[in-house]
Amino acid sequence: MALTETNEMNPNLSKLKPYPFERLAQLKAGVTPPAGKPHIALSIGEPRHAPPAFVIEALNRNMDGLAAYPQAKGVAPLREAISRWLERRFGARLDPEREIVPVSGTREGLFSFVQAVVDPAEKPLVLMPNPFYQIYEGAAYLAGAEPYYLNTTAATGFLPDLDAVPEEAWKRARVLFLCSPGNPTGAVMSREYLAHALELADRHDFIIAADECYSEIYVDENSPPPGLLEVCHQTGRDDYRRAVVFHSLSKRSNVPGLRSGFVAGDANVMRDYLLYRTYHGCAMPLPAQLASVEAWNDDAHVVTNRAYYRQKFETAIEILSPVLDVTLPPAAFYLWPAIHGMDDETFVRRLYAEQNLTLLPGSYLSRDTAAGNPGSGRVRISLVPDIEECREAMLRIRAFVESL
Repeated sequence: MALTETNEMNPNLSKLKPYPFERLAQLKAGVTPPAGKPHIALSIGEPRHAPPAFVIEALNRNMDGLAAYPQAKGVAPLREAISRWLERRFGARLDPEREIVPVSGTREGLFSFVQAVVDPAEKPLVLMPNPFYQIYEGAAYLAGAEPYYLNTTAATGFLPDLDAVPEEAWKRARVLFLCSPGNPTGAVMSREYLAHALELADRHDFIIAADECYSEIYVDENSPPPGLLEVCHQTGRDDYRRAVVFHSLSKRSNVPGLRSGFVAGDANVMRDYLLYRTYHGCAMPLPAQLASVEAWNDDAHVVTNRAYYRQKFETAIEILSPVLDVTLPPAAFYLWPAIHGMDDETFVRRLYAEQNLTLLPGSYLSRDTAAGNPGSGRVRISLVPDIEECREAMLRIRAFVESL
């Protein structure tokens, strides 16, 4: 008898929801878009700027590293490069030996981290913003925890209202996911907000898992988004107690296929997480590690990258503002407009049918709650193509909205 017929699979698998892009493919099924318009995809947050040439060169130079098994802890030069970057960027000095673990991108890191720190016997909650990156939810379910959704709406400044969480939820909280800059809203948490989250973590004994993978894509060159480790350092919390951050080269350096990121923070948490990863078996290949050293050591290409996104935001807002309520977010590379009360699935399906352009319905990134679905009636627009394709896409969206 097949395994699935005996119900011996992990029962938590049945709790997983379809991924947003699976739902999007179903939504578009059966639609024939106009053949005369090349398809433009603004649905996936996949950077499409050219990767830095020196990173590709470093990757090619170190291909002989494929002959060796990589270690879960990563090579010392990578951890040291990450440590130097954290100090340059956030003023936070972390021990490369005890407080930094390289991972194969933040997606893998976020998922595996929850498996390592959650004890299902405690009937724990994993708190997360809503809308959210769906890995948070899947990681919670497969660790035997229950997701607890914190709606982020215009009324809350698109940030989770931590003071609205009931005491009973805090008592069961094991992990609080924070995402700053936010996906899909681009909202940035202030130093005061992050300091308050740390106070709550102390009071209720949970870990803050701060997803900061968009931290290097921001609008104001003089006002980079603060980070959790930065606030720890500024408040004298140099043991980074209960604080863990996740960073990636995917958005910062336009190398999503390199699958290179890191987890850093509380040494006690990182010790146990490294033990988990030793068995987990997802060590980053050595050529990718050594290419990542070059990327973390250089900041100039990141400044250039931000300038490209700034140009695209300016173009998009100029074209769309007469027909949609679009505002310049402080960070990330998304627009998150409301669509005049129209159903977001209908909007996306019709836009594809009439303009051969794909966005993501906001409701696919969020969950229904007692207060409603905070993504309903919105769409996520990813400004990832080059500027000319973005311009063409914005003109098509405007023409579509004007036709409604």
